Amino acid sequence: MADSDKTAQVVNKSGTLKMSDKVASNRVQKDINGRTMPRRNNRRDRNRNADNTPKEFDTVTINIDRVSRTVKGGRRMRFKALVVMGNHKNKVGIGVAKGGDVTSAVQKATAKAKKSMIEFNMDGETICHEVETRSTGADILMKPAAPGTGIIAGGVVRSIIGLTGIKNLISKSLGSTNKVNIAYAVIDGLKEQTPRDQWVVNQGKQTEAKSDKVAKKPATKKSATKKEDK
Repeated sequence: MADSDKTAQVVNKSGTLKMSDKVASNRVQKDINGRTMPRRNNRRDRNRNADNTPKEFDTVTINIDRVSRTVKGGRRMRFKALVVMGNHKNKVGIGVAKGGDVTSAVQKATAKAKKSMIEFNMDGETICHEVETRSTGADILMKPAAPGTGIIAGGVVRSIIGLTGIKNLISKSLGSTNKVNIAYAVIDGLKEQTPRDQWVVNQGKQTEAKSDKVAKKPATKKSATKKEDK
């Protein structure tokens, strides 16, 4: 029995033997004139050369709307995309863009979200303080929550907060349900976050200013007359 018969062989549906990776990598293709041809589109090397490093920012498409504009020849249909980008820490940004198709709209919105990235302050895994912001008709109320509460929010707010490092939050939408306005209101609320250290400094300055005013306050006429009578 030949040596080739001792080992198990893999046969394709057509009845021919299937080449192993080792044989395929060493195989040389030649043209009609007998010259060697370079290999093109090497599928085995495609996965090896792929960049598998984790991305710093994640992107989520919140909403895609179909919009129309009336022109001389009729209606012009386009697509509007709302995209949010964040690094699961304290950087987040949103972008809104229009395009002739969904792919181009999402790409434009992603580029805008990357340019409009903001960096906000956090208190552990929640926001620093309660805040209520309004953008056009949307009114968003956000409150800090204790550890283990989770993100109590819905729709757009949950999508944006999910790409940040905030793990505990209580939110309520009080105004319009327009998703674009809600997204801008959430970003404005994150911008207004002030660290706790600055609260203490400001309160100390206010108390010192009040004490100085009380110490420098002149005596009134009534108090002066009472002292003379005594």
